[in-house]
Amino acid sequence: MAPKRALRLYNTLGRRVEELRTHQPGKVGMYCCGPTVYEYQHIGNFRTYILEDVLRRALTALGYEVRHVMNVTDVGHLTDDADEGDDKMLQSARREGKSAWDIAAFYTEQFFRDSRALNILEPHVVARATNHIDEMIELIERLESAKLTYEANGNVFYDVAGFDRYGELALLDRQDLRAGARIDVDSSKRNPEDFGLWFTRSKFERQEMLWDSPWGRGYPGWHIECSAMAMKYLGETVDIHCGGIDHVPVHHTNEIAQSEGAIGLSSHSDRRWVSHWCHGEFLIIDSAKMSKSKGNLVRIDQLVEQGYEPLDYRYFVLGAHYRKQQNFTAASLEAARSARLNLVDRLASLASEVGEAGAVDEQLAGADGEAHPLYQEALELAASDLSMPRVLEVLWRLAKEASGPAVDLLAGAAAIDGILGLGLVEAARRTAAERDVAAGAPLDGEIRALVDQREKARQEGDYATADRIRDDLAARGVELQDTPEGVRWRQQASV
Repeated sequence: MAPKRALRLYNTLGRRVEELRTHQPGKVGMYCCGPTVYEYQHIGNFRTYILEDVLRRALTALGYEVRHVMNVTDVGHLTDDADEGDDKMLQSARREGKSAWDIAAFYTEQFFRDSRALNILEPHVVARATNHIDEMIELIERLESAKLTYEANGNVFYDVAGFDRYGELALLDRQDLRAGARIDVDSSKRNPEDFGLWFTRSKFERQEMLWDSPWGRGYPGWHIECSAMAMKYLGETVDIHCGGIDHVPVHHTNEIAQSEGAIGLSSHSDRRWVSHWCHGEFLIIDSAKMSKSKGNLVRIDQLVEQGYEPLDYRYFVLGAHYRKQQNFTAASLEAARSARLNLVDRLASLASEVGEAGAVDEQLAGADGEAHPLYQEALELAASDLSMPRVLEVLWRLAKEASGPAVDLLAGAAAIDGILGLGLVEAARRTAAERDVAAGAPLDGEIRALVDQREKARQEGDYATADRIRDDLAARGVELQDTPEGVRWRQQASV
């Protein structure tokens, strides 16, 4: 079945926006590189996962049938992508005094807890690397048969010299690669770009997670995991492969080499393992890339501790195009929170016009939000390389300027938010139902003074004080909303 509209998406392979062409009409096989579960995922990681979620939502809205597969790397990812350093799982286990298996279980659950808080849809298939060792061994054996591997010091390496399209995704020059091969990076490798497919105990004596293999007891390299699991669940043709921009030069370049090498594709073949590569740009903090060495990593739970909701961060992410670097600051997140709350407030007014909570649900069920012209405009923008900032603009126009029956406007907003994933209509219904005391009702002297004190701190940029006062007021039953018209409050009757 053909989609309602075709998605036009930037393809990293070719560096241009292209119409998505799938191997089966109307069906999309989408593989996304998931977390390495050795520690908390930070907000920069989640910018990529939000991109992938929006892509899936847009594809569904456009009428595609999506099969979304994501891996969980719970073994084999070294601290350096080029096969140097310790396994990240082993490193974390030593630091925390736990087994690698316990580390993987804890941080996997934390990742999905944060994902749910950000309203990220769970993939149709979550593939844990440790559950797919047999598939990895089989793929390495295929590469062996294709004469694309060699053994050195008990380890199995991929020989990039045998794959004539190596580096194409990252625009790496083969002449430069040959020159670089003279640099002594690892004496076990023939070329610096060769990468490990299977490591035995000869390389990492203290490795805890080990499996039997034709090459000895050991564990897989990081890159082979994704190829093996993508092929298992999507076959030898993948429509869209997603990840962060940092995966282009090494991880995804190596995935292509081993996957197309195993399938038997070369520069003479028009067929590709992956048709469309989609990558999200970096999130930076105060104009610096997020990194452990800089000590500027921020987690979702830390934002919550500061008084923000995870969906405030999602709104912030949607305010920039996924192919542009995005600068994260306290002021930008505060602005995103204010905008989201103001949007919820406007939609809550529409919900109040529709009626009581039960009536809202009943009338929305009977309304066709997708028929609203502004939804159709938003859908066209989503189909144009996921232009989410402009989709947000359309939603604001609907909330602020559009006329018509409240239920039709609310249904249109719900349909647009089905692409954005902000949970706005649900929040609006809750807000409307909670208005048992009007916003801005008189406050007693002490609480009024706290509201004024917080507003003064906020205007002076003292966000720590402002957040502390907000938390104090929330404990007293007073909810604040920062709007372009000024601060508003909602006081429960018991205060």
